Amino acid sequence: MEQAFTAEQACRLTNCTHHQLRYWDRVGLMKPSIQESGGRPGVRRLYSFRDLVALRVIRSLLDNGMSLQRVRRAWDYLRREGEMEDHLSEVKLVTDGQSIFRVSSDEGEILDALREGQLSFFVAIDQIAREVEEDVTRFELDKERFLTMLRRVEDDIAEERRASG
Repeated sequence: MEQAFTAEQACRLTNCTHHQLRYWDRVGLMKPSIQESGGRPGVRRLYSFRDLVALRVIRSLLDNGMSLQRVRRAWDYLRREGEMEDHLSEVKLVTDGQSIFRVSSDEGEILDALREGQLSFFVAIDQIAREVEEDVTRFELDKERFLTMLRRVEDDIAEERRASG
């Protein structure tokens, strides 16, 4: 079974805000692949590891000067072309702040996802995927330490109650 991350965890692991996640979900830029809320209160959005990588890529493009409209147009193009489905970590994107290009290392092609612009900035999705994986591993370790500490506290409280009762 695929690991699921809540919106709160996704925010921490991708440096996106809750507002961004909700907005990107609502406008269809980046919907959580495991579970969508469908706008229903109390229903958690659940993201996959691939979603976390995609969120970091989107965030990286925005942080490097791309407008949300251009990121969305490029992302839609890449999805239509099937680029975001099977081998996300093999996709390399390049931007100059005006356009977004997909770089094919196999064929040496640079495809303009917006059909204009020139080359200057790379977003290496495989590197972002490795960074997300490292962050997820640290998160899992922190979570396990917290749960262990919580169990010890509960055991101590139960032991104190038995001793005083």
